[in-house]
Amino acid sequence: MAYSKEEIYDEKTTREIAEHYRSILELLGEDPSREGLVKTPERVAKALQFLTKGYGEDGGEIIRSALFEEDYSQMVLVKDIDLYSTCEHHVMPFIGKCHVAYIPDGKITGLSKIARVVETYARRLQVQERLTMQIRDCIQQTLQPRGVAVVIEASHTCMTLRGVQKANAITTTSAFSGIFLKDERTRNEFLNLIHH
Repeated sequence: MAYSKEEIYDEKTTREIAEHYRSILELLGEDPSREGLVKTPERVAKALQFLTKGYGEDGGEIIRSALFEEDYSQMVLVKDIDLYSTCEHHVMPFIGKCHVAYIPDGKITGLSKIARVVETYARRLQVQERLTMQIRDCIQQTLQPRGVAVVIEASHTCMTLRGVQKANAITTTSAFSGIFLKDERTRNEFLNLIHH
C-alpha cells in the first residue's frame, strides 16, 4: 500500500530527529554543513519515520477490514513475503522472507492483509523472535482460525556488516498455534510447502 507523506512524516518530529542527527554527524567528525551532508539529517529523519511507521498501524484492524465468512477448512499459505525490519539493538536493517499460513474456522481474510500485517510489525524497532510471535498472535486473535504458522528467514546486517561479519548467516524463527502446534503432520505440510 502506498502512503502519503502526511501519513508517515510529522514535520515537528522530522525537525527534532534531524537536529539530533546533525549533532551525531559532528560527533563522528563530520561537517554537517558541507554540500553532501546539508540535507542528510532531514533525509535520515524521514527514513527513520518510514522504517518505524508500523507504530501507527493496527494489525488486527487490517485483518478486520477484509473479513469474509467462507466454508473453507484447508491451509491458506502466503509465502515469500518480503520482509524489511530494523534491529532494535543496533538500529540496522534485517531483511528476509516471511511465510504465513492459517487454517480457517469459518472466516478468511484478504490475502494482501496477511502481507500488510507482516509489514505493520516489521516496520518497528524489532527483534526477529518477537516479530515472529507478533504476526502469529495478531492473526490468531483477530481471525480465530484453527491454527497459525509463521516462519521468518532473515539476514541481519548487525551480524553481516559489523560484529562477527558473517555475510552468509541466515536466522530462522518460527511460531505456531493451534493445530500447527498440536499436529505434526499439519506442521510438516506447512514446512514442506514453504521450502518448495
